[in-house]
Amino acid sequence: MSELPRFGAGLWHFASYVDRYAVDGYAPPLSTLEQIALAGTVEDLSVVDVPYPFTPGVTVDQVKSALAEAGLSCIGVTPEIYLRKFGKGAFTNPDPQVRAEAMELLHEATGVAKELGADYVKIWPGQDGWDYPFQVNHHDLWKLAVDGMKELASAHPDQRFVIEYKPREPRVKMTWDSAARSILGIQQTGCDNIGVLLDFGHSLYGGESPADAAQLLIDHGLLWGMDVNDNLRGWDDDLMVGSVHLTEIFEYFYTLKINGWEGVWQLDQFPFREDTVETARASIRLLKALHRALDTLDIPALREAQARQDAIGAQRLVQDALLSSMGGER
Repeated sequence: MSELPRFGAGLWHFASYVDRYAVDGYAPPLSTLEQIALAGTVEDLSVVDVPYPFTPGVTVDQVKSALAEAGLSCIGVTPEIYLRKFGKGAFTNPDPQVRAEAMELLHEATGVAKELGADYVKIWPGQDGWDYPFQVNHHDLWKLAVDGMKELASAHPDQRFVIEYKPREPRVKMTWDSAARSILGIQQTGCDNIGVLLDFGHSLYGGESPADAAQLLIDHGLLWGMDVNDNLRGWDDDLMVGSVHLTEIFEYFYTLKINGWEGVWQLDQFPFREDTVETARASIRLLKALHRALDTLDIPALREAQARQDAIGAQRLVQDALLSSMGGER
């Protein structure tokens, strides 16, 4: 069996959650340090993506110490440019002062990423977009989005940035909404330190094939990170990996394997009602099974079937590898 990849998770996986109904939350709130401690109890987890700012009163030095104590490292820092202040956008806010405040937070978060030794700063501009026809000038909005990324990346040429695209939510339509549009926007910046973090669930409910999106990004040298989860394709449910689209997640990892992509297999899940630690363990259990299935998959035979566009032959090969991969795993 080939060597297992590193497994990671967004630190929010170990937080508590609210929604528009349970506004009192599904569990008591946890500090950044408490979330790190929980993440450290997941035996196979080695890295986390840390939101910034931290919860009130928590310092960078405390986060460093907590990560070390938990046996974890920081793969990324995610600036919270999607909260109330930026409800009409961060990069694309109509108020120049709010755009300046967003950029100030992004610069600050980049400094934190450097202190924590993070691989990248993850940009998820969830409030950049629109909700109604005629609400925005599409040319101006896109220019603000691209110019903002260019300004940020140009100010930190030694730091890698990844854009996590998503079709919608919290905006009805988000500006960075697909793999193709992300590639186009990054090319327009002219910056070589901007890539893409592909979220499997975002790709699914955006109407993409995640495997196809991954291949497109790889072909352009821009797949720099990824998150995995699952959903029912109509919303970003952030369910456990493989709980719905088992064959498509296998094709996704197959695409990474045949391209020699090596990176962290990272969870981006929101277990509202489930135990957060056990949810992570269950998902990593499946990720290990998918890794074993990739080792047993007859790739030459699959390539031959694909060359003939032989759907039945390809499915048989995939089923043989995939459905026998859970044996012995607890």
